[in-house]
Amino acid sequence: MKFPCDIVGATNLDDARFDGIVLVTDKVSKLSASLQALKSALDNLKVIDDSVENEVVVTSVDLPAKRLIFSPTGPLDRDYDDIRRFADAAEKGVKRASKAGCKSPLLICPSYDNYTEARLVSVLGALHCLYVPLEVREDIPAKSSKADTLGVWSESKDDSDRVIRLAFAFEGGRSVYRDIGGSDPERMAAKRVEDYVIDLFKDSSVKINVISDEAVLEEEYPLHAAVNRCARHIDRHKGRIIELEYIGEGEIDKTLLLVGKGVTYDTGGADVKIGGSMQGMHRDKCGAAAVAGFFQILSVLKPKNIKVLGVMTMVRNSVGPDSYVADEIITSRAGIRVRIGNTDAEGRMAMGDPLCKMKVQALKEINPHIYTIATLTGHAIRAMGPSYSIVLDNGPARRTDHARQLQQAGHLVADPFEISTIRREDYEFHAGKSEYEDVIQAGGKPSTMTDRGHQAPAAFLIRVSGLDKYGIDSATPLAYSHLDIAGSSGPFPGTPTGAPIVALAAYHLLSRI
Repeated sequence: MKFPCDIVGATNLDDARFDGIVLVTDKVSKLSASLQALKSALDNLKVIDDSVENEVVVTSVDLPAKRLIFSPTGPLDRDYDDIRRFADAAEKGVKRASKAGCKSPLLICPSYDNYTEARLVSVLGALHCLYVPLEVREDIPAKSSKADTLGVWSESKDDSDRVIRLAFAFEGGRSVYRDIGGSDPERMAAKRVEDYVIDLFKDSSVKINVISDEAVLEEEYPLHAAVNRCARHIDRHKGRIIELEYIGEGEIDKTLLLVGKGVTYDTGGADVKIGGSMQGMHRDKCGAAAVAGFFQILSVLKPKNIKVLGVMTMVRNSVGPDSYVADEIITSRAGIRVRIGNTDAEGRMAMGDPLCKMKVQALKEINPHIYTIATLTGHAIRAMGPSYSIVLDNGPARRTDHARQLQQAGHLVADPFEISTIRREDYEFHAGKSEYEDVIQAGGKPSTMTDRGHQAPAAFLIRVSGLDKYGIDSATPLAYSHLDIAGSSGPFPGTPTGAPIVALAAYHLLSRI
């Protein structure tokens, strides 16, 4: 894939490749002797400008780069400060450098004992604002790049090499995520997602299998097929299941199984979204985009001793004469009779049968952990705000302290999580209310108006896939975690964030490269 710009290392300030320096730190006084030229320039500016250290400033510097853009992080030592301040400052600084005419900025972030990945996070913040949407790259080639080169400064070449390697892998994954998740519903309709992924992973260590035959989908993925029933009449909107596989070198000691929600557009179906709430629903495929992005990271870092299986559940929730409707009863792959309560709860439908298949596969794998990743509920945003992924563990995952460890990994790389809990009320909410059905798919109200509106869908996924038979009371317990990224996937209008793939990579992969 095409990267936004070249990333190069630098260990001195006299490098003529750069036409501007972006400095990210909290206090000018903390700059080391090797950065004395920058400190002197900013000290001189402080004499005439009190805003230094409070907002982004631009000044001249007696170096080949000529321009110094100082983007302060603000305080870093309060109870509520975290490493995201580096990403925010780097993004603001690079944006200001671009306005100043810089095409090859050198990003400088001094080291911090309390923030071990500050330099990596700063680079990722800079790269986020340099991303150019896929449609723009394709339709307006002259605007396909915002910068030629991004320099990464460090006093140690080994450190800059490590940061560049990880930034290249992580940003590559986030760019794939943004391409798929952020592109409009026609550019990234299911078939075009298939084409994109096949082209992306050709000649790589990632294997791909696509299931698009309608008869197979109806037989093996009946819940997914119900959502697809209306869309399948339009050839370009037909759904498919995209399976990915990565097997690292060496003896496998861990297996990840990822299921991503890939709703290319969500009209709400027969329970159609009204009042303008349909806007932004092309972003309902960010869970599947996260799966593809994570595999891009795998293809670059090539971690050892790990096997990863992924499923992208690509489908469009269209509205029309052949829409599935509330009150229908559909039997899932696991043999669970599901009464439809609301066709706008299509994400759990699309993922339920692939999750069942992953459950069966996990029983054959070494040390498995299953994930569902989805922009699943508006309630996730109401509960935790728009900046956080939510992790919900089943019993076996909770016993390994998984959620806390994933949260800590995300904290280190500015990809934060909040922890939520699946409780008995969530299973009771979805329990069948008559002898006709085993489970109810959803209530009649939106998740934002439903008690425990982001927790209960996780219980539904466990029940409808048959994972409830593999809890802590089972002879073969299977660890499973549901990740709701409705808030963390990014604002609309705006650029998708890539959450939660950097946190997942930090947690599962960094020790294996």
